[in-house]
Amino acid sequence: MFRKFQQEETRNRTILIVEDDVLIAFDNEHVLREAGFTVAAAVDNMTDALHLIARGGIDFVISDIRLRGEGSGMEVAHAARKAGAALLFVSGDCPEEAREVAAGFLAKPYRPHDLLAAIRAIAARQAGRAPVSLPRTLTLFGD
Repeated sequence: MFRKFQQEETRNRTILIVEDDVLIAFDNEHVLREAGFTVAAAVDNMTDALHLIARGGIDFVISDIRLRGEGSGMEVAHAARKAGAALLFVSGDCPEEAREVAAGFLAKPYRPHDLLAAIRAIAARQAGRAPVSLPRTLTLFGD
């Protein structure tokens, strides 16, 4: 269904999904696995996300801003940054302070191929290349 990523296309191989909407989390997990990624887990709250990031082995985090329970995606973004993992916010609204800790923001609703294109764009930037084919609902942060 979705084009498999080639190993050299991205270094973001193991992905953590942090999403409180179970249907979106399920869809993202399916799309990412079909594209050849390893999904470490799909969790709906900050506490579980922080625990998984602290364990290590996460290359990339896809997180909503609003999560179930206490905390938010902002705390997840800070932990991901500290662990050296890139983070893409996927949300209906993105706070200005997200620019300091996230690699980008993909506005909801988004299509599966937009999610994959956003990951490709962030991977290209990490590799020092200019991203191509940016989804119109994607905002990249940083240099």
